[in-house]
Amino acid sequence: MATLTHRIARPDDLAVLRPLADAAIAELQRPFLTPEQVAASRALMGIDTLLIDDGTYYVVEADGEIAGCGGWSRRATLYGGDASPGRDPALLDPARDAARVRAMYTHPDHVRKGVGRRILSVCEAAAASEGFRTAELMATKAGEPLYRACGYEPVEDVVDDRGGAPVPLVLMRKALAAPGP
Repeated sequence: MATLTHRIARPDDLAVLRPLADAAIAELQRPFLTPEQVAASRALMGIDTLLIDDGTYYVVEADGEIAGCGGWSRRATLYGGDASPGRDPALLDPARDAARVRAMYTHPDHVRKGVGRRILSVCEAAAASEGFRTAELMATKAGEPLYRACGYEPVEDVVDDRGGAPVPLVLMRKALAAPGP
């Protein structure tokens, strides 16, 4: 089993992260979506470079190779990448708003190896350290089992058709543990 490490993503990682996200969307969504829905997912999802600028986006490496990425946000946008419609960069209030877990992708060669769990735990700890008491995310059908296993509860089924075909998603939420002393 590969040794997993994580670090904050850098702008120069984008040359690897964008194709990784594309591969994850294309391969991991295929059992759940039609080809038209997978194509539409590309318009709705992707890397949001604002997370990299904010220092809240991470890469997980398996023996030095980038195996996955994901982050969290203190901003209002719930999901989507740089090209996604409807982004909102407004800052959230940790006392009343949920942190957003965003843009999680695992390379198809590294699924079920702890990459997604690592990203979630790092994101949750960082958001809690900034005072957020809950986290929300918009789950794909492929990602929903991981999020459920990590304690996220479904809140609402959503269909997003802004990409040209209806893509089923699930809004999920989890209470965050208070940071330790």
